[in-house]
Amino acid sequence: MPEARFPMVSMPTRPGRSTGTRASPRRRWCGLAAVLLAAAAIGGPGPAPAAAGPGRILIDDFESYRGGDLPAWRIGRKMHPFGPRFIDEDEYFVVREEGGRRFLRGFTRGEAIWIGLPNGEGYDWDLATHPRLRWDWRVHQLPKGAREDRKSRNDAGAAVYVIFSRDWKGRTKGIKYTYSSTLPPGTLAEYGPLKVLVVASGLGQRGAWQSVERDVAADYRRAFGKAPPDRPVTIAVWSDSDSTKESAEVDFDNLLLLPARD
Repeated sequence: MPEARFPMVSMPTRPGRSTGTRASPRRRWCGLAAVLLAAAAIGGPGPAPAAAGPGRILIDDFESYRGGDLPAWRIGRKMHPFGPRFIDEDEYFVVREEGGRRFLRGFTRGEAIWIGLPNGEGYDWDLATHPRLRWDWRVHQLPKGAREDRKSRNDAGAAVYVIFSRDWKGRTKGIKYTYSSTLPPGTLAEYGPLKVLVVASGLGQRGAWQSVERDVAADYRRAFGKAPPDRPVTIAVWSDSDSTKESAEVDFDNLLLLPARD
């Protein structure tokens, strides 16, 4: 397979968080590059690229990148362009390549990281015409003992967020679809305006790609008891293990919007 690419020189410098005595972004990126290169040949073929079809809207299938690239998504509440200063050996998202297919790899070790793609940046999402969301994911490792219904252990190794707004306290209003370490699919946890819905669970299918399809409009009605806004603000992917201080390693691919069923 092609050697992973790590565009250290071409990646722009972005505003980042204060990290005290942690190593500089360039040093941390160099160290992370070594870790990713060592793992570049691990794993079997990835999923096929997202199939085109009438009425489908592609959010991202990561085929426009090369292995080792950072995706052109955004990070943080201020939605900074995602870049090397936001990652290190304990938390990252990076494009991986296996068998000629490309996908997004997320890893955390006692940390939490999410990246988002605002509605209107490369795709246009109106729930009135495209209420369904589809994606592929697979897990390699989930944080041990995590469960979304307990704040002290509220880690999700893999999650897809649909964000509609933030309230006056800055809290996210939306639906977080999770791949749970312990809770069964169908479990709903609530954290104020954020509804957490478990749609997959456990390590029984470790290393195997799974496809998920959700009617976001219907899920919103069930969770909030009313019709959703027509236009979600952002879609995001998430991985965290900071509550349990464990580790998570997960992959995402083929995020698609689908029209309503006939």
